[in-house]
This record gives sequence, structure tokens and C-alpha cells, in this order.
Amino acid sequence: MAVQEELKKIILGLLPQVDCVIGWGPGPDLLCASPYFMRRPEEVDNFLAGPMATQNTALYLPEYKGKKVALVVKGCDSRSVAQLLAEKLIAREEVRIIGFPCAGVADMGKIAARLAPHGEPGEAEKAVYGEKELRITMAGRELVLPLAEIKADKCLRCAHPNAVFSDHFAGEKAAGNDDEFKDLAALETMSLEDRFSFWEKEMSRCVRCYACRNACPLCVCRDHCVASSRDPHWLTQADGVSDKLLFQVTHALHLAGRCTGCGECQRACPAGIPVLLLKRALSRAVEGLFGHSAGLDPETRPPLLTFQVEERTIKEKAW
Repeated sequence: MAVQEELKKIILGLLPQVDCVIGWGPGPDLLCASPYFMRRPEEVDNFLAGPMATQNTALYLPEYKGKKVALVVKGCDSRSVAQLLAEKLIAREEVRIIGFPCAGVADMGKIAARLAPHGEPGEAEKAVYGEKELRITMAGRELVLPLAEIKADKCLRCAHPNAVFSDHFAGEKAAGNDDEFKDLAALETMSLEDRFSFWEKEMSRCVRCYACRNACPLCVCRDHCVASSRDPHWLTQADGVSDKLLFQVTHALHLAGRCTGCGECQRACPAGIPVLLLKRALSRAVEGLFGHSAGLDPETRPPLLTFQVEERTIKEKAW
């Protein structure tokens, strides 16, 4: 049984027990899926999984607090659920987790670049997903895109393609990759001045839409965000690079030891700014200092949300 059909069977079995099952369904065009909220059996027919299941379904869990909900998750999605549980932002008894092995999700930017000579992604007349390729028909012509070439960069280094914990699991577990933080290497070879110039140039394209914040499943303090607070007044509304960079650095610091690397912040950015680099730099630092990777254990609170007189992995200097 294909994984998608197995997932549908699990969803149908859970529907009577929950208020809603959150997964993915048809999007604005054939190459885009959207978050999909299933409440009736007939809605399950439109459920989608696979390369187009890009959005992190954990984003919606805090909105369903007090209700019972089932969630279909990839590996990175499940890590976000685990992190929400670890921080007591959701209740375990209210959530049923349906996991499946993720072979990687498609990067719409890469797809658009490959289709550019033939038209826009929204003009696709047909799209068929195979195990190793995506076949797209445009203007009567079939184009074959190997999935390995259009896969999101985060998937190339994903160490946890399967749900890290689940109540139900469909399919056979997939092997993960080693994350060697190679994406940070180019930045780290720059001087501090060049590195700052790089971020100034990137942030100059920011339109301050805060899609990066809104797409993040762990950014749960939006009602008190520094971007909108007026008491204290942290940021101005000026269109300057300094305020934009201050927001992104603050956002990254708030996610230090909490970011699960799902990449939704960067995927949602309409300007294509590599904001995930900031989060990954801090994630690596926290892992090195505290031996902690976010979202692997729903019982372990992130180190920057706890206090210990003596840290197990940090040796104090003798003054």
C-alpha cells in the first residue's frame, strides 16, 4: 500500500476521535499543496503527501489548544511538535501524531528556475509525482525534473526524515543524512566586515512582512513581538537595514536551542533572504555548548529556558 493511501486509512480511523486532522491538500495550482483541515470522511480523498507537503503542520497546534487534533507530520514537523510539548505550549493528551518517512520536499524556487524557459509554475497543465521524478506538462510538452535536483536544501542535510515520535506511522522508515553545517562554511571564511556587509545586502531586500515569524511554529509570542511592541518600543517603522537586521537577530536569539531547522522562515520569505542561516548558527552553538538538539525529546526543555548552577558540558574558569 502506498504511503499516502496508508495515511488516508489512518486518518479515517482517527476522524471520529478528534475535532480535526491537519495535513496537506490541494493548493492554488498543481505544483503547490496547502495546509488541509479534515473534519469529514469525504474530505480525506483530497489529502496529499509527498514532495509537495512542504508546510510545517505543527504551526497550527497552539490555535487548537483545548481541542483534540490529529496531525500528519514529517520528521521536521514532528520535532516542532516535540518542542512545543517540551515547553508545555500544547498538551500531549490533546494531540495524536501520524508520522511518515519523508524523502524530501520540493523547493518551489528550484522548480520555478527549471520551468522559467517554458512558463510560470502556475501554468502547469498536469503534474505527476513518481518516486524519483516530477513530470510536468506545460503547453502540451512534458518536462521531467529529477526530485534530487529540485529538493529543498534543508532535506539534503536532514538527519531525521522520519517522525521522531508518533502514535501511528505509515510506511518504512527512511535513512537520514549527516548535517555537517556546510551551509555556514562560506560565511565563516569571511572577515567580520565582509560578513556584516553580506547581511546588510540581504536585509536591504526585506519588506518587513514578517512572514518568517508567522510561518515559524515555535514563534508563539506574536501578540508581544518586538516587531509590534510600542511599550517598550524596540523597533521603528523606518525602512532601514538596522531595524530589519535587529529583528532577525532577535528572532534567531529567541529560537536559540528551540529551532528545529524546518526552514519555514526561509521558505515563506518573499525576498528569498537566507534567514535560516542565523538560526542554524545558533543551533550549532547551543549543540556545542550544551549537547542539545531541539525537538528530539518532548520531555527535555531547551537549555536556555532552564537554569543550573553547574552546566554539565561547560567548565567554569577558575579566576
